[in-house]
Amino acid sequence: MIFTLVTAVQEKLNEIVDQIKMRRVEEKKLKEKEEEAEKQLFHSIPVTIKNFLCWKAMFDPELLEIKKKQIKEEEQAGKNKLSGKQLFEPDHNLDTADIQFLEDVGNNVEVDESLFQKLDDLELKDVEDDPDYNSAGPGSDSEN
Repeated sequence: MIFTLVTAVQEKLNEIVDQIKMRRVEEKKLKEKEEEAEKQLFHSIPVTIKNFLCWKAMFDPELLEIKKKQIKEEEQAGKNKLSGKQLFEPDHNLDTADIQFLEDVGNNVEVDESLFQKLDDLELKDVEDDPDYNSAGPGSDSEN
């Protein structure tokens, strides 16, 4: 009876070992196929003048079609948009709108003098103590 059990276990172990070997062989074949497919990706037809002209003959119509689509899309999007010049052409009041606004408001500029009342709180240095101070004025070439 022990012989029967040992034989059964031995057969089962042999089956497991065979399955492992088969799996390794299949994985190796799969890996080789992947490597071959990868090599095919990098292997291409050499470019000759004839091949290039054939490719260009097929590519040019595709490129022309793409450009036509882009032009149509731009035209459709551009119908609603006006250029800067086109905005000012129909309404001549826009030319003088800024001048009219300034005339309506006048030259009266309101200044809140209370903002400038507390100058003593500011820590201002005397201008003459500043080493960069030029008494002749800015932009002059003369120095002290």
